[in-house]
Amino acid sequence: MTQNKVRVRFAPSPTGALHIGGVRTALYNYLFAKQQGGEMILRIEDTDSQRFVPGAEQYIIESLQWLGIRFDEGVGHGGPHAPYRQSERKEIYKKYVDYLLKNGLAYIAFDTPQELEAQRKAIPNFQYDASTRMQMRNSLTLPQTEVEELIASGTQYVVRIKIEPGEEIVVNDLIRGEVSISSSILDDKVLYKSADQLPTYHLANIVDDHLMEVTHVIRGEEWLPSAPLHVLLYRYLGWSDTMPRFAHLPLLLKPEGNGKLSKRDGDRLGFPVFPLEWKDPKTGEISSGYRESGYLPEAVVNFLALLGWNPGNDQEILSMEELTQLFSLEKCSKSGAKFDYEKGKWFNHKYIQQKDNAEIASLFMPQLEAYGIQSDLQYVTRVVALVKERINFIKELWGQASFFFKAPETYDEKTVKKRWKEDSAQRLSELIGVLQDITDFHSENTENIVKAWIESNGYHLGNIMNAFRLAVVGESKGPHMFDITELLGKEETIRRIQKAINTLS
Repeated sequence: MTQNKVRVRFAPSPTGALHIGGVRTALYNYLFAKQQGGEMILRIEDTDSQRFVPGAEQYIIESLQWLGIRFDEGVGHGGPHAPYRQSERKEIYKKYVDYLLKNGLAYIAFDTPQELEAQRKAIPNFQYDASTRMQMRNSLTLPQTEVEELIASGTQYVVRIKIEPGEEIVVNDLIRGEVSISSSILDDKVLYKSADQLPTYHLANIVDDHLMEVTHVIRGEEWLPSAPLHVLLYRYLGWSDTMPRFAHLPLLLKPEGNGKLSKRDGDRLGFPVFPLEWKDPKTGEISSGYRESGYLPEAVVNFLALLGWNPGNDQEILSMEELTQLFSLEKCSKSGAKFDYEKGKWFNHKYIQQKDNAEIASLFMPQLEAYGIQSDLQYVTRVVALVKERINFIKELWGQASFFFKAPETYDEKTVKKRWKEDSAQRLSELIGVLQDITDFHSENTENIVKAWIESNGYHLGNIMNAFRLAVVGESKGPHMFDITELLGKEETIRRIQKAINTLS
């Protein structure tokens, strides 16, 4: 490696929607690189041609753009190590496959799926390794001439790494410390398939990480069992001195904590596990996304960052810039993090409160238009200021604020039973007279005058105000009553009171 600058990569496979666990991996790579003044690469690992899903690559790119995770080079960005799609790098990998074969570090295997299945049935816990490979159909057991004839005739084959037993392989992990695994329990993984002339993940990611000068491989815990194999491959290819540092992140667990978070958990409990809505091109099934569910990208980033990492203080609301300044792999947890989706809603609520009212109003405008409401941004902004503390999502604004735009057509039955008294019609008729005489309809002034009238007449404050709210709002909800009337104005307030008297009497 020719440089000391930190270089990380995010290398998803385009096999479907990007799981929220993958998003967190991308985020941690981004935070680490930026905190270290380094660079981040976007690489698409599409060597598994059988599992490739059309549209998945663009989905991944759009998801990361929405979240503000930026790349310095890679797919969609270009750079000195292009191409960045592994399917476009076939010739590069073949050179290293040939090197491993020439040096006796790998071998060609012709075993058919049927032959492998027969071995699995015959040998309990069958593994293609040093103890079984000499019983199989491969270049270690077949004459060289037969191997050449089989290849020349177009017989499909795979190339397997040759792992010798009895060696302790040490992986130095930045999160988990020193992890030691015996080579005796490793199998001779497939590195290359002649069927599509593509390497498997194991070889391709080693070659690419080396050639792209990656200094740190930060990935999910599920890849930890592969790490010893990757250490061996660096050694076999003569790259031990340039091997990147590994960091295996803790799993995201089900909300209950028992097992890895899955899409089924989201379906079961009603929360997204994908950043954007995803439509499966094969089944047509639509899965919800954080964006379409109304989450703000900065809230999702903040929420995910604290699942498996902590800043070392009690601060919970952290911008991307603050996260970048504070992030370190040493503060990542070794144990899995429960996916507290309710906490995710809390973060969204907090970020909505921080946003400028006019910005939230502009996000609310399309919803109003969908309900056939035409209103100016200034009025909507004032409405938002009164109700935003009550919502977790922008889409909840209509439920909290619809009465600011449409007079109630019906009245909540439970509230009517509880709040509309025998004398309510009479008292509200008197209230209309009081309101008509007010020239300054600002909230504080109106409140002072109305409460003085109630007190001077010895009326019950609660009874008057509850009936007042029911008449204007249609039910027992909403912000401060006189803030509502200031915004609606005198004429509309009186009109609604009169309608309630006529309807409920």
